[in-house]
Amino acid sequence: MAIGEFGGAPSLPVDNGLLLSTPLYWFYEMSQAALNPSRAWADATRLYFKNPINPLSFTTFGKSVAAAAELFERSTRRYGRPEWQISSTLVGGERVPVRISSVWERPFCKLTHFERVFEHQPKRPQPRLLIVAPMSGHHATLLRGTVEAFLPNHDVYITDWVDARMVPLTEGSFDLDDYVDYVISILHALGGDTHVVAVCQPSVPVLAAVAIMEADDDPYVPISMTLMGGPIDTRSNPTAVNKLAEKRGIDWFRTHVITKVPFPNPGFMRDVYPGFLQLNGFVSMNLDRHIEAHKQLFLHLVRGDGDSASKHKEFYDEYLAVMDLSAEFYLQTVDTVFVRQALPKGEMTHRGRPVDPSRIKRVALLTIEGEHDDISGVGQTEAAHRLCSNIPPGRQAHYLQLGVGHYGVFNGSRFRSEIVPRISDFILSMSQSSRAVRSSVGTKRAGNGAALQTA
Repeated sequence: MAIGEFGGAPSLPVDNGLLLSTPLYWFYEMSQAALNPSRAWADATRLYFKNPINPLSFTTFGKSVAAAAELFERSTRRYGRPEWQISSTLVGGERVPVRISSVWERPFCKLTHFERVFEHQPKRPQPRLLIVAPMSGHHATLLRGTVEAFLPNHDVYITDWVDARMVPLTEGSFDLDDYVDYVISILHALGGDTHVVAVCQPSVPVLAAVAIMEADDDPYVPISMTLMGGPIDTRSNPTAVNKLAEKRGIDWFRTHVITKVPFPNPGFMRDVYPGFLQLNGFVSMNLDRHIEAHKQLFLHLVRGDGDSASKHKEFYDEYLAVMDLSAEFYLQTVDTVFVRQALPKGEMTHRGRPVDPSRIKRVALLTIEGEHDDISGVGQTEAAHRLCSNIPPGRQAHYLQLGVGHYGVFNGSRFRSEIVPRISDFILSMSQSSRAVRSSVGTKRAGNGAALQTA
């Protein structure tokens, strides 16, 4: 969760914190309702000028009016949570159906399982893979391509975080400590023999969860963890968004971006970092690119270039679907990871207990970075190897993907062709050696325990 993914520096600063930011959320909700008639009119206009029985539908004027109406409707609507839209996958050259279900649930998260329904079990091992999705403003469906890339060779689960706006206040709060607890609880629910992939923001809480589990000799620690483009140590090659967090300090974020969920949402009166503010930050970071993209959409619609228009719509249907974040989680994460850099300094705690990555011995570690990542700079994720100093060298690996930015670390053609095979090979090799490693560590620990008892 880099600050940029959270929305960066909000363009609507608030002088008096919660007292003024709460009406701002109410104003946003009312503006959405007020725009409904205009959106309905735009939709009707689009249909009128695209109707083949209307002679104007074949003219440049008619096509331009229809395109403008559609652009207005798409630019002002509130996008809901997208569907996974994964119905099948290829396993060993055979097309098999995929059944999607929730197998574990807490107020702020559901664990989604992509169960592949086989007629014949594949010959290649299919390791269990837990993908921990970012809780950074977008829904877990942003990783649809990530899930699809792993499905042919893995039994895939993913954390599907819940929009804080939809969680009643009676369900309690949710902070970074709770996030770590959720990861541990999920690993317990999966029952061991699991590999974890953390995409960006979860790298810190996943590493913390594994460190806590190792300190407790937990038998359900994962076999391996892969950290992808994560802000383990933002002091290494700091990016603009890292510098922003350090410069502003936690009090600035508390007073400028935190608000209360308005009525009649289920999470009424919950403190959140609202999705519409995050979206403002997302767009502001690359405003010229987004303006150009929508200009091209207009031209595609006028020309009748359906394929290009569809690709644009698919991307922005996902990109513009945002969710509110629990204020406690957001502020604690910004303070711990970006302002104080507590994990690499050895100062991070979980419910009062120190988080010590050097306690990790049984879990293999793979880190992935992108050459042009402007959210988590090169070296920030690799820093995990320095912290996990007691993992055997043969069970650690690092890979720098050339030619990709932050998004390319977990999605896109290079991710599918170059990164996924490396992760899958690492998982398979670590699965094969895990029993021997864990047995060796267990024997040493038993020996140390016997010595203490004798003493």
